[in-house]
Amino acid sequence: MFTHRFAPYQYTGWGSAAQLLSEVERHAPKRILCVTSKSVFRNGTVERVLQPLREAGYDIDIYTDTMPEPPLAAGEALVRYTREGKFDLVIGLGGGSALDLAKLAAVLSQHEGAVADYLNLSGTRPLSVRGLPKILIPTTSGTGSEVTDISVLSLETTKDVVAHDYLLADAAIIDPELTVSVPPRVTAASGMDALTHAIEAYVSVHASPTTDGVALHAIRLISRSLVRAVKDGTNKEARTEMSYGSYLAGLAFFNAGVGGVHALAYPLGGQFHLSHGESNAVLLPYVMNYIRGACMTRLRHIAEAMGADVRELSDAEASCLAIERMKQLIEETGIPQTLDAFEIPRDALESLVQDGIQQRRLLARSPLLLTEDDIRRVYLSAFEGVLAEAAPLQQNHDS
Repeated sequence: MFTHRFAPYQYTGWGSAAQLLSEVERHAPKRILCVTSKSVFRNGTVERVLQPLREAGYDIDIYTDTMPEPPLAAGEALVRYTREGKFDLVIGLGGGSALDLAKLAAVLSQHEGAVADYLNLSGTRPLSVRGLPKILIPTTSGTGSEVTDISVLSLETTKDVVAHDYLLADAAIIDPELTVSVPPRVTAASGMDALTHAIEAYVSVHASPTTDGVALHAIRLISRSLVRAVKDGTNKEARTEMSYGSYLAGLAFFNAGVGGVHALAYPLGGQFHLSHGESNAVLLPYVMNYIRGACMTRLRHIAEAMGADVRELSDAEASCLAIERMKQLIEETGIPQTLDAFEIPRDALESLVQDGIQQRRLLARSPLLLTEDDIRRVYLSAFEGVLAEAAPLQQNHDS
């Protein structure tokens, strides 16, 4: 038996941001908080999206003190601000960090205590009320935050999350038109984040027929449109396919989960402040190659979704081709392919290992149980840029 969870209202398509007014009207708020970023505010997107609300007379407060890979302190500051502002509705408008913080503000502002009290790894308090209504509108194609129930925060050397169904959006609006101004490097990183979501969801031990379908289609859309979107941000078809791909990947990983790539990426972001998308991208082929013995048939399907002809190949050969396709796509986006290229020193690998092994929530979803020694081999492989020999088969997820 499988259980699937989705945000109640989801709007997709070019120009769908026009649905915001009707969604706001459903809640009849007196005061609205819009959580966004300085860059999205400066490029005019915020005022363009909020203009119908202003014309309708809504009182809107815009909060721009957000940043990529937000630290715990940023979450604490925004929750305090939301409590003091006595808002009735929260709009998240921006990249994944702005959306994560908006979800956090909407829910934890209606709870007592600090944000740290509710963290997955170290918190002790349970969430007890749904909090304020929230509408989430991504301006990048990558995180899937608009359709998930987690908020990711950076700690001193790693990351942790607040996760609960209460963090699900009341409405998600996915408008590809809002992504046109995203610069190439962010397009590449966020796009690889989305591809990683889809791939890890497809090989997850919690995958289902439903998540399989959306994950594979997300892989098809992203793998054929990402490079075009990076090279020409005004390409309407590429931007539309990336938005849909990111959205579907979000639905897939929210319900099936992500695994080893994300577990090992979190310490990279925490210790060296690599963007989450680049952290995922630099690790993706090395982790997938290491675990491929446990998911060869599924990697065959991934290779097919990425456009490879595998009809004459064995599962072992097709799984290797899937890894090569991943490496090729990363290279074409311009993202460095080794930890060394990101100037991460070799002597930092051990601290990465120790932080990575703590991500039990994520590691539990891997089709191959990754031990401390396994994680060490993967990091070393990613540092040297050499695909390590696949681990001996422990368990198989080729159902």
